[in-house]
Amino acid sequence: MYLAGKRLHAALARHELLRGELRHPRLVEHDLAGLTVTGVVSVGKHLFTRFDDGRSLHSHFRMDGSWHLYRPGMRWRRVAHEARAVLATADRVAVGFALHDLELLPTDDEHTLVGHLGPDLLDPAWGPAHDAEALRRMTARADHPLGLVLLEQRVMAGLGNLYRNDICFLLGLTPWVPVRDVPDLPGVIDLSRRLLSSNKDRPEQTTTGSLAAGEAHWVFERAGRPCRRCGTRIRTADQGDDHRARVTYWCPRCQAGPSPRPVRRGTGPRRGAPGRPPPGAARTP
Repeated sequence: MYLAGKRLHAALARHELLRGELRHPRLVEHDLAGLTVTGVVSVGKHLFTRFDDGRSLHSHFRMDGSWHLYRPGMRWRRVAHEARAVLATADRVAVGFALHDLELLPTDDEHTLVGHLGPDLLDPAWGPAHDAEALRRMTARADHPLGLVLLEQRVMAGLGNLYRNDICFLLGLTPWVPVRDVPDLPGVIDLSRRLLSSNKDRPEQTTTGSLAAGEAHWVFERAGRPCRRCGTRIRTADQGDDHRARVTYWCPRCQAGPSPRPVRRGTGPRRGAPGRPPPGAARTP
């Protein structure tokens, strides 16, 4: 989301909208044409596009949303009926596809949508107070499994399934280890920030430091393939309640702690380039 916000800000900020359509039943009557975009900011996995009339457009990607950037007249890469927002200036067109939680609200009220979140791991003003708050929120969930706590945006905002899997691998702990048994929680916070920060300005996401084919991740989407460290076959299973379960990957030799019987069978990463862009990253032709 950070990169999507950065690209949208570069394309739209300080420009007047010639077209501003919101294709949502609750918002369809709002025409944003004539407004000037004052900025685009990300907060965790939330995005706010701000206008000079004191309002903001909030959007969230969930699993399938995205913002695309086009030149006027270019053909869209997704079907038109998936478009939820179209913001066009004289030389750029931003199209939000399959956006979730789309809402137009006063900029001063943005906190009503993100005030519950934990510290944003990509907050440029991050300091000791952010570390302390993230630690407080993690320790308050001492009985919860680490893998689920890393995904909980109320603890730390910004991590997704890729990062929480590979963070657990780098810590040498299975995602089912309770938070109370993690020996270095400040180290978990620091590692999370460092991994996100190292990838924030590029569409490719790597946790290994390599963007070479098949080498971008430690365990994520590597089910059934040999561990990069010990050669043991990577296992996979679902973690979490049925309606919120997330596919989880781990090495049974390199990662200590409890783990379930593997119930999912994988054949390795899906087709596509390694370290593929995160869902929703704004793409620039």
